[in-house]
Amino acid sequence: METNTLLKIAQDFGSPVYVYNAEKMTSQYKRLTDAFSKVKQLRLNYAAKALSNISVLKLFNSLGAGLDTVSIQEVKLGLTAGFEPGKIIYTPNGVSLEEIETAAKLGVQINIDNLSILEQFGTKHPKVPVCIRINPHVMAGGNSNISVGHIDSKFGISIHQIPHILRIVENTKMNINGIHMHTGSDILDIDVFLYASEILFETAKNFENLEFIDFGSGFKVPYKAGDIETNIEELGTKLTKRFNQFCKEYGKELTLAFEPGKFLVSEAGYFLTKVNVVKQTTSTVFAQVDSGFNHLIRPMLYGSQHEIYNISNPNGKERFYTVVGYICETDTFANNRRINEITEGDILAFKNAGAYCFTMASNYNSRYRPAEVLWYQGKAHLIRKRETFDDIIHNQIEIAL
Repeated sequence: METNTLLKIAQDFGSPVYVYNAEKMTSQYKRLTDAFSKVKQLRLNYAAKALSNISVLKLFNSLGAGLDTVSIQEVKLGLTAGFEPGKIIYTPNGVSLEEIETAAKLGVQINIDNLSILEQFGTKHPKVPVCIRINPHVMAGGNSNISVGHIDSKFGISIHQIPHILRIVENTKMNINGIHMHTGSDILDIDVFLYASEILFETAKNFENLEFIDFGSGFKVPYKAGDIETNIEELGTKLTKRFNQFCKEYGKELTLAFEPGKFLVSEAGYFLTKVNVVKQTTSTVFAQVDSGFNHLIRPMLYGSQHEIYNISNPNGKERFYTVVGYICETDTFANNRRINEITEGDILAFKNAGAYCFTMASNYNSRYRPAEVLWYQGKAHLIRKRETFDDIIHNQIEIAL
């Protein structure tokens, strides 16, 4: 988005504020569909956990996407946004049987990732179609917190437990209609991903009534100029060829499914903050902004990098700044970063703020969560109001003391 547009949004809606560019989301969705255009049946299930604002969900529904959900609340958000139940896949981890049964009653695709719940659900509901999440024991991802396919992961049923799965399916006569994996985020090595895919293909041969194979997602986007990213086009060419070959071997046209989240929304997002104080210490110049890790926790949580630029002074001389927030503990967005000269009152824009940013925001320090704005068809639309003090105390109950 243009600097002047972002600056105008900050002026009109205040700061801090999240801004999402619908055009970028749409172009990323098209990039994926183009990469896999030679697959006869493709389903892109947008991962709601990345950015779950209902207006964003409605946008992806209008593009023809399905929806990947990980909680019953996300399922209900998807239904509220207009997704058909059959286009929603529910992939929880460690939830109760009751929550899974609730999702099943709503008509969405169930995806189970542990033997205990698989047996319990299959025994009680053998006719309900179920997808099984497999752990391929393949390490992928840029950080241990987002690598979920390795041998010590809590996610998925181990490939070494396939005999156990088959015993449960045989005993319960349950209907397995899908196989799923997700190795982790920030995938760079396509050959590693294709290796994990071969494990999934081999697993799929054990089930006769499959309708789809879900390869998860985790495609890496660039976080700074010149940064490396997943080569979607190369992956599309190689995986399409192998998938189509497998369908012939299987004797049936299956649906190839993905669950992109970050890939679709990360680069579409901007987080705008105002500089409250420029503070010089003996060795550091701090730019202290009107936000903190209560609004954008990713840099503090797992070292993610967000480019930061001064949209109030885009052509100014570059200096080194450490950008920090107002939370009363270590609260650092960036260390010794080259940014155009900053003065108090300037607006700083954080890039790649579309995925796992607002959705991980909190009211820590009793601060309000920020507003959200969608840039759609050349106009800025407020899609979430900034919180107020009434929101902070809304569900609190005072007792007589």
